[in-house]
Amino acid sequence: MPVSITLVRPESRDPRVVETGATGLDLFGANQSVVAMRVGGVLVDLATPLREGDQVEPVASDSADGLNVIRHSCAHVAAQAVQVLFADAKLGIGPPITDGFYYDFDVSTPFTPDDLKAIEKQMQGVVKERQRFVRREVTDEQARAELAAEPYKLELIGLKGDSGAAEGASVEVSAGQLTIYDNVRRDGSVAWKDLCRGPHVPHTGYLRAFAVTRNSAAYWRGDQANQQLQRLYGTAWPTRDDLAAYQHRLAEAARRDHRKLGVELDLFSFPEELGAGLPVFHPKGGVIKREMEDYVRAAHIRAGFHYVGTPHIAKEGLFYTSGHLPYYAEGMFPPMDSDGQKYYLKAMNCPMHNLIFASRGRSYRELPLRFFEFGTVYRDEKSGVLQGLTRVRSITQDDSHSYVTAQDAGHEVQHLLTFILELLRDFGLDDFYLELSTRDTEGTKSTKFIGSDEQWETATAVLEQVGLDSGLELVPDPGGAAYYGPKISVQAKDAIGRTWQMSTIQYDFNQPERFGLTYTAPDGSHAQPVMIHSAKFGSIERFLGVLTEHYAGAFPAWLSPVQVICIPVAADHEGYLFDVARQLQAAGVRVEVDTSDDRFGKKIRNAQTSKVPFMLIAGESDVAAGAVSFRYRDGSQNNGIAVAEAIAEIVAATRAPRS
Repeated sequence: MPVSITLVRPESRDPRVVETGATGLDLFGANQSVVAMRVGGVLVDLATPLREGDQVEPVASDSADGLNVIRHSCAHVAAQAVQVLFADAKLGIGPPITDGFYYDFDVSTPFTPDDLKAIEKQMQGVVKERQRFVRREVTDEQARAELAAEPYKLELIGLKGDSGAAEGASVEVSAGQLTIYDNVRRDGSVAWKDLCRGPHVPHTGYLRAFAVTRNSAAYWRGDQANQQLQRLYGTAWPTRDDLAAYQHRLAEAARRDHRKLGVELDLFSFPEELGAGLPVFHPKGGVIKREMEDYVRAAHIRAGFHYVGTPHIAKEGLFYTSGHLPYYAEGMFPPMDSDGQKYYLKAMNCPMHNLIFASRGRSYRELPLRFFEFGTVYRDEKSGVLQGLTRVRSITQDDSHSYVTAQDAGHEVQHLLTFILELLRDFGLDDFYLELSTRDTEGTKSTKFIGSDEQWETATAVLEQVGLDSGLELVPDPGGAAYYGPKISVQAKDAIGRTWQMSTIQYDFNQPERFGLTYTAPDGSHAQPVMIHSAKFGSIERFLGVLTEHYAGAFPAWLSPVQVICIPVAADHEGYLFDVARQLQAAGVRVEVDTSDDRFGKKIRNAQTSKVPFMLIAGESDVAAGAVSFRYRDGSQNNGIAVAEAIAEIVAATRAPRS
């Protein structure tokens, strides 16, 4: 008998009657931009039979779910291609990830660049065959029998229902029914199979735009004690135009890579003698860092903060009081021993700021009391996650802590958020949203957090209300809170659309209690303050790395290490330009005169490569007229400008925001 369903779309709910045994393919099969569907809110294959009363929602290829389905299906095709080319390859796991997918393999030798090309070519052959993804429910025993030659799959079957089984393992097994997906040829024969939860696209012909990108080493289940595998990475998109746009973004990201630009512009380096993740700033990088520090120091003072300073190490007991031991122990370097007393490099500045607050009695009249410092902290980041300035082990934070009454916590969070958004805009980042990181109350993750349910609810409500009042998009991040309280982070987009986590504001009800912090209330009683953590840059190192990529090294004039290069047409004009340079220096401009033996044209090219905002050129006619010729970073030129006028233009252009 016919089956009544409801087709759910964002703009409508459309009652339909379909034949018994109908599937999503009968509804959407002619439209390959639909790759899966939700039935009763559950993501399933289009081949799933529909039942009476089902609420059916199409999943578009360009939606978040649709992209994951495409990418996970592509991971299966990649694994099939690998096992065709490398008969001894054993399968690990293959989940979708941001912008693509990966699949892990146990192979005798690492993949080579030629192997990657061969794998992609083999994948194209599988796609042309339009092999169907066919889902089968199996028992544990059947799965073990069919996958007897795959030791890692057998291990996953044994871990069914273990949420910590492996990174990405949820795409393979769950606590419920095991399923295997067969890749079926047109003649009905099975080309390949894999243990998988799905869903997948109906057939491989849906996978029109993909590429194998790279490979790396990876440990099985993310544990260094386990077998090292080869991880094959790829990307997949709904259309070839989408793929081409992504590849263009990658090329642009490579051009902007701050690690490359840091060398080319002589900004910073990572000497091996120091150790991984420990940068040093060269003079030009030091200029940018100093400008950042000068800006944010003045901004903190305007915002009512008191500048403080604290040491880099402290006794073990301090970090037990703060809760960093044991809740953050894995992020801290091992202790040092001094005459039987353990000392730790600090991973946070907050414990020491608490000691400053506690150094004498405090009155409600002092609140909000705001402390700020450039505090360098040390995190024992694993070598595999270090990445230039954006992930380091030595981190300089423009770290601040506000001590407020519980009633004023919301006002303080608003004050800090306004501060942060002004700072980001002044540095040229003006496209952002907020992320609200909260406690995950389910499963084992709840043990990561301290404090009562009521405290967490109160703190979360304060941050959420401020976030909503800001008018910015507020995205939930369950489980992402610090152990001591929830946080708001500002996620900023750079010039090519990538999102970076920047500044944070954290609500802390735990540390004031653990340190016994109190203030005298108006009625003479002692009350406990709320502590609000905030870092405006977040990390100076990370922020500088992001800025370098955002501007592709062409920093705004006020941040540029060298703001003006004076280029004489001939050696006879050097003295004239040295006099101009002295006037610029007296006005606070960073200026150099190119007295090298390079030809004039080469000097121009050198200045352009160095991304200097202004070139001042002087030839015979300029000297005679008491003028200079401007050449700007974009290649445009303005000739015969009087020296005083040129200096005024440069001084105005190089003035720091809010200075």
